[in-house]
Amino acid sequence: MTTTRRPSLREVLDPTDPAIAESHRLLRRTFHPTELVPWSEWRNSLREREAGLWSDSRWHLVVAVVRGVVIGMASGTYLGNVNTGVVGYLAVAKEARGFGIGPRLRARLRTLFRRDAMKICETPLEAILGEVRPDNPWLRTLVRRDRVLALDFPYYQPHLHSGGRPVPLVLYYESIHETRARLPVTLIRKLLYTTWRRIYRIARPISNPAFRRMLAELQHRKFIGRITPDDLRALAARVAR
Repeated sequence: MTTTRRPSLREVLDPTDPAIAESHRLLRRTFHPTELVPWSEWRNSLREREAGLWSDSRWHLVVAVVRGVVIGMASGTYLGNVNTGVVGYLAVAKEARGFGIGPRLRARLRTLFRRDAMKICETPLEAILGEVRPDNPWLRTLVRRDRVLALDFPYYQPHLHSGGRPVPLVLYYESIHETRARLPVTLIRKLLYTTWRRIYRIARPISNPAFRRMLAELQHRKFIGRITPDDLRALAARVAR
């Protein structure tokens, strides 16, 4: 596969599109299996869209294609109840990295979130939320941006497979309109519940020990600020063990 040709970006809308399975294969080469939802979840999300079942949420899959081959993908969900876009996955094939494909995919996802906000809530998008492994080098670049808060509390992605364990990740919040040094815990609780309930489809988050652990960490705090570089390095080291 050549990387000299500029890839085309498109949103996947058809639940039978082969790009769904191709994107998931790319993810399996990039992420640990415990962090992956089944690709059938994506297909079913598009079936829900096709059936007109969505209300104030929109799920998106954007792919970067060269000569019919998927070399990059980004997925995410817009949630109208918190007017926030949540980045699901972003991956680029190893041989295609360094050509700006990742930023292009993320920018396209952001454009879709902005469109969703205006269409559903009739107001500009408030923020973008995402989860990143603490040892991911991209996180160090991300947290240098003024409007991005890598939140300083233990965050867990729910286990996505039977018998699995919750995955410790860093939750980041990117404000669209202003620089924020901290977030109120009341907002963080809503974001946590909405993410677990509506994206990961956990029927009763409050019954999950990892979710209750997060709530306990927030219980006596009014605001959550930015994780320090030293704490981030320590967390990355623990995850790498």
